[in-house]
Amino acid sequence: MAGNFVVVGMADLKIVRAPQVLTTIGLGSCVGIALYDPVTKIAGLAHIMLPESAASQSNTNPAKFADTATKKMLDEMVRMGAKKGYVNAKIAGGAQMFNFTSTNENLRVGDRNTEAAKRILQSLRIPLIAEETGSTFGRTMELYSEDGRVAIKAIGQAIRYL
Repeated sequence: MAGNFVVVGMADLKIVRAPQVLTTIGLGSCVGIALYDPVTKIAGLAHIMLPESAASQSNTNPAKFADTATKKMLDEMVRMGAKKGYVNAKIAGGAQMFNFTSTNENLRVGDRNTEAAKRILQSLRIPLIAEETGSTFGRTMELYSEDGRVAIKAIGQAIRYL
């Protein structure tokens, strides 16, 4: 089974078919956006760092942002044979990794990433069927293309499935 794992780096996205497993580590304030078509068993996972490409002067990497990564991932999945109407989503991450005394909105990166992921999914009419976001700890996310299951791993905690 270990040979079936495909690693998704930070500001990266990958698309696979069953039986491959997509995995990304280091989801602190970043958000993992998993898209899955249960009929074709085509899966996509993006590890986004920032909410929106329009707010950045350095937006040449679409996988870095919730808005552009989700659109690109969906387009690539459809090109591989997924049906947009069957695709659902699960998200994880969006933690507040550091305590700030400031009320500066820009420091709430985890919350802003989570909100942006939900907005783009809603605008693309992709149902968000599960999430594990927020809190103050990092996560690893694994998306199993065989059945759409997402495993969430965090140090000192039991594995949870979405």
